[in-house]
Amino acid sequence: MGTIFRKIVTKPLPEGAKTITRKGEQLAEWLDAKGKRRTAPLTTGRDGSPRIVITAKTYTAKYRDGGGVVQEVATGCRDESAARSMLTELEKRAEKVRGGILTAAEDATIDHRGTPLADHIAAFIDHQRARGLSRRVNDTRSQLRRVANECGFVRLADLDATILERWLLDRKADGMSAGTMNQYRSAWVAFGSWCVRNGRLSGNPLIVLPKADESADRRRTRRALTESELMRLLDVAQRRPLEDRLTVHKGPRKGQKYAKLRPEVERRLERLGRERALIYKTLVLTGLRKGELASLTAGQLDLDAPMPCLVLRAADEKNREGSTMPLRADLAADLRQWLAEKAEVVQEAAREAPAVPFDSEVQKRDQRILGNAAGREGQSCLPLTRFPFGLPADTRLFTVPTGLVRILDRDLRLAGIPKMDERGRTVDVHAIRHTFGTLLSKGGVAPRTAQAAMRHSTIDLTMNVYTDPKLLDVAGAMDALPALPLGDGGQQSTNVLSATGTDDSTPCQFAPGFAPTTGKSSVLQSILDKVTSEVAEIRQGDAIAASACSVKRKDSLTTAVNESRKWAALDSNQRLPPCEIGTIGAAEKQRCSCLAASYGEERRWSSCRKPSQTVAICRGTNAVHGAKTVQNGTGFVGGEGRGR
Repeated sequence: MGTIFRKIVTKPLPEGAKTITRKGEQLAEWLDAKGKRRTAPLTTGRDGSPRIVITAKTYTAKYRDGGGVVQEVATGCRDESAARSMLTELEKRAEKVRGGILTAAEDATIDHRGTPLADHIAAFIDHQRARGLSRRVNDTRSQLRRVANECGFVRLADLDATILERWLLDRKADGMSAGTMNQYRSAWVAFGSWCVRNGRLSGNPLIVLPKADESADRRRTRRALTESELMRLLDVAQRRPLEDRLTVHKGPRKGQKYAKLRPEVERRLERLGRERALIYKTLVLTGLRKGELASLTAGQLDLDAPMPCLVLRAADEKNREGSTMPLRADLAADLRQWLAEKAEVVQEAAREAPAVPFDSEVQKRDQRILGNAAGREGQSCLPLTRFPFGLPADTRLFTVPTGLVRILDRDLRLAGIPKMDERGRTVDVHAIRHTFGTLLSKGGVAPRTAQAAMRHSTIDLTMNVYTDPKLLDVAGAMDALPALPLGDGGQQSTNVLSATGTDDSTPCQFAPGFAPTTGKSSVLQSILDKVTSEVAEIRQGDAIAASACSVKRKDSLTTAVNESRKWAALDSNQRLPPCEIGTIGAAEKQRCSCLAASYGEERRWSSCRKPSQTVAICRGTNAVHGAKTVQNGTGFVGGEGRGR
């Protein structure tokens, strides 16, 4: 059986209160906001400070919930009968949980029904900040508040996917893109899931909300820059800051580089140009996002290691995982030179800064700690060379301007690079990351390696979104396909040679060491020699009548498998085209003695004479010449009257 009561609590001593004693009891006396005199008993808190003891004005209900646990719930009621009514409702809920009518989760959500939705949103935003998602918090909060106000969501019970879907369709009619619609949907789905995890909702009513098709309504499609465009962009970025200041913008000399600048201003503008060019180069050679590049400090670079790299903190990365990214040698050298130049600027500024005189006590203390390293007017200083690259470790690598996209637009215009191509694709700061992914694919980098370099969760995102197919060598890939002619047999024979890489004397990296003879798949010939359809026949006395051979065995063609030279030599499928029969001379036979020696007996040779080539044929199964081996059947050795 539950009960209601008013809690007795303690509070700090009110401002202006004084201590009095009445009937042997110590009391605190003070004036409230209305000027009425108030008194309350005094007690001592845990920290030893005096506190007043007061009775709460509202009732608290005490009962056992559905799990049998004693709970105390503030009713907020000053009237006793109203407080007892709430106690009765709480006990009924506990009975339903014990009877299985309600689950414990459903019972817990009832307590949050009366809380305004704005309070839930505020708690959700605090949760997002605690997770380190401060960059997106402001956008998420504005999206949640806008939808809540325009859809009339006041309590959690008001959340309805149908109402939110209708609101999104109305915004689509007003011109909202599919990507923006999905951002609003994601914010509300994440909010609903958070409410479920924290027991504020039993289920997420917004999870059924469908996503908009971004591929069918893409408002901005980025393109990658070509290598020539990149070179022009880097050149313009380095020259433009100084040239803009030297150019006269008004008067009769408008457009001429006539302005006079102080030497220090000219050096500063040249340094600014180098920084902008290096920003572009770092983006295109690392694939960093703009925010990630802006977060880099000197302490996150390891440029003197065997493999130079940069360390990206998890808090600064989009996926909040942290990465160690290798750097090209030329980029590492540029960054090393930039940091050295930046250190010189810092040291020069420190030398020219006005000295700050210290009092004698501070000066003596510094001399005890640092020795006699005293600056002007007794100022003690630490040498900057104690830090990496001569700079403090927390020094920003680059000063990335917030208006980098506008600076890039000016650089593109001066470099003659169109902002938008003929297909409506644009170039912006993030397009440089697309360029990084495209250059990886164009350079033959494996897709999985490119995905790791891009730090993408899926390979589909790397290959389909961040790779520009327009810059890939698709024509070269088409040339690698075999030719499929529809002409006569002679033309087809030539095309087959071309497709297999045997149409010239250059070995093809995609063809095997030995390719089938033209038109006869069972006879092998070396693809290292340019052999056409002219081949010699064996002398009449030793010729093999391939068509009359009675052997019809279907053993493997390799002697290592069938252990038979006879069947390899007497291949029933040999069809040698006719040619002029002749005998090679003694010199030619002497040059090819290594072939005859491999058989241990004198061989007979025949030659096919042509104006520029002599082809010698040896009947055997394993003729070895130098480092070349011709196995199984007829070995062809071509050249200017000699074995090759």
